[in-house]
Amino acid sequence: MRQINDAHVAVPGLAVVEVAAADDETAFAVQELLAARCAIAPADRTTREPGEPGVRLRFFLDLHQDADT
Repeated sequence: MRQINDAHVAVPGLAVVEVAAADDETAFAVQELLAARCAIAPADRTTREPGEPGVRLRFFLDLHQDADT
């Protein structure tokens, strides 16, 4: 998974997306829907916060690229 850090956030045209979902399958389905519209950095794992329900998936959209690239 590509690391998302402050350098990525500071670059114009990049948007950090954090998905909160009930389970891994739902989080990756949302990522897949966004991938069909925008170029994205791949994310291959979700994280779980202790004591919190569900999972989180974090990746970024590159708004400068076409969806097909």
